[in-house]
Amino acid sequence: MKAVVYDRPGGANELHIGDVSTPIPEGNEILVKVYSTALNRADILQREGKYPPPAGASKILGLEIAGEVYSVGSKVNKWKKGDQVFGLIPGGGYAEFAVINELMANPIPAGLGYKEAAAIPEVFLTAYQALIWHSLLQKGERVLIHAGASGVGTAAIQIADIFGGEIYITASKSKHDLCKKLGARHTIDYKYENFAEVVKRITRNTGIDVIIDFIAGPYFKQNLDSLATDGRMVLLATLGGGRVSDTDIRQILTKRLTIIGSTLRARTIDYQIKLNTDFIKFAFDKFEKRILKPVIDRVFDWKEVVEAHRYMEANRNTGKIILRISK
Repeated sequence: MKAVVYDRPGGANELHIGDVSTPIPEGNEILVKVYSTALNRADILQREGKYPPPAGASKILGLEIAGEVYSVGSKVNKWKKGDQVFGLIPGGGYAEFAVINELMANPIPAGLGYKEAAAIPEVFLTAYQALIWHSLLQKGERVLIHAGASGVGTAAIQIADIFGGEIYITASKSKHDLCKKLGARHTIDYKYENFAEVVKRITRNTGIDVIIDFIAGPYFKQNLDSLATDGRMVLLATLGGGRVSDTDIRQILTKRLTIIGSTLRARTIDYQIKLNTDFIKFAFDKFEKRILKPVIDRVFDWKEVVEAHRYMEANRNTGKIILRISK
């Protein structure tokens, strides 16, 4: 089969389409003919040699797939050839075929195409895990979502809105309107505003109950300053760097703060299945009713994968970037 490959870690220019062996579904796996996949920051880090795939996972980039079941493993009884599915995988999405555990595959909601379905798994599962499983978000609580216009950010805004959160976001000014349409109530331009000062003013010094952060180091002090008593922060990435300086961490004690670091790709398959099952139970009918909507910025043909990676690296996207493999 054809797949996006690279011969050595490096820049986007290292990516090209080559020939690799077609995976064989074993046991409870299904083989999917992939029609669409999506980009994630993890793909860039892996391409650069900074984020190796979990043990046993495909070394091919790509964590999300949407397509048709092509064949099934010997223990599969949930799916048959021709079924339309989408789901999260630990690697292998940038290819004509990919394998997925049958319990991580989901039927595509009515009215959604392959492109829309491929834009769901990683970002919505990550956002749901952070807001509902980790933060235990309650109706009426204030939520600050950094990188609000990113894939995870746009998913988190929608989920928080359904659960009745009062939503604050940080994003560049040009992306504020979309965030407001999705449910954000307060928008902060991180390039020109100190978000902690804005939060302090709007909340009258009471602060934020839940923060979802991808930036880490440069935001850590402001995040602590922004959190309310008994506030929770979920750290999902360290895009701004992993080191913190000049920060008084006594606020963690005096405010009784909870700080949670979370990943998804390296979790056990049992954990991922439970999360996927819980999320689909919550979200499936909402996708069909358009209460939840995958946000797609741009669709690239997979032959344009180098351009697609550069587009993400330049932070030009609002929502998801899709690679169309066929159909």
